[in-house]
Amino acid sequence: MPPALLFDLDGTLIDSIELILGSARYAFVGFAGRAPTDEEWRAGIGRPLQTVLREYAPDDAEAQRLFTRYREYQLEHHDRLVTAYDGVVDTIRAFADAGHPMALVTSKSDWLAEKALVHVGLAELIPVIVGCDTCVNHKPHPEPVERALALLGVDRTDALFVGDSPHDIMSGRAAGVVTVGVTWGAFGHHELEEAGADVVIDRIEELPALLARFPARTA
Repeated sequence: MPPALLFDLDGTLIDSIELILGSARYAFVGFAGRAPTDEEWRAGIGRPLQTVLREYAPDDAEAQRLFTRYREYQLEHHDRLVTAYDGVVDTIRAFADAGHPMALVTSKSDWLAEKALVHVGLAELIPVIVGCDTCVNHKPHPEPVERALALLGVDRTDALFVGDSPHDIMSGRAAGVVTVGVTWGAFGHHELEEAGADVVIDRIEELPALLARFPARTA
């Protein structure tokens, strides 16, 4: 069996960064405290939304208000602002045709992750979704990656985790899989290398050739 491929969603398969930032800006309109800057919000991409919002809100009620406003903007503008990155659909389809087991490992709610996959044409190619509803612990904890491996029925030595954030890299490393950082999302080479990525790539088309560089881990 070819090696399993685990993928983050936002900033890795789909370009949703402007939707994420726009949703945050909208959520914090009228907020009495200090609203996050775009740069601060980008740094939190890859973690569950409610966890990040609670760090800014003084109490649970305000966190829920922020969450409701965020989701309102997100759902209204989702299809307009979410697209697959160039080359992603063709590359994922080639992996599926080659028999690679694949799973999505995201901090999004499972239903919202599925909505994005359907919208960009990836739902039938990546059948397993591990979102924030599936796990108790979230990235950078290893549980999401370990859960995906269990659902696919593969060992950690036969899998790679591809993501754009340090949270992805730390989660994959903690789970013992090869980690691949990608620079077309919210983070760059420095952050990904500092998090300990085994390799960093700049284009999705680099991924197929990359599999051959880890024969001991993916044979």
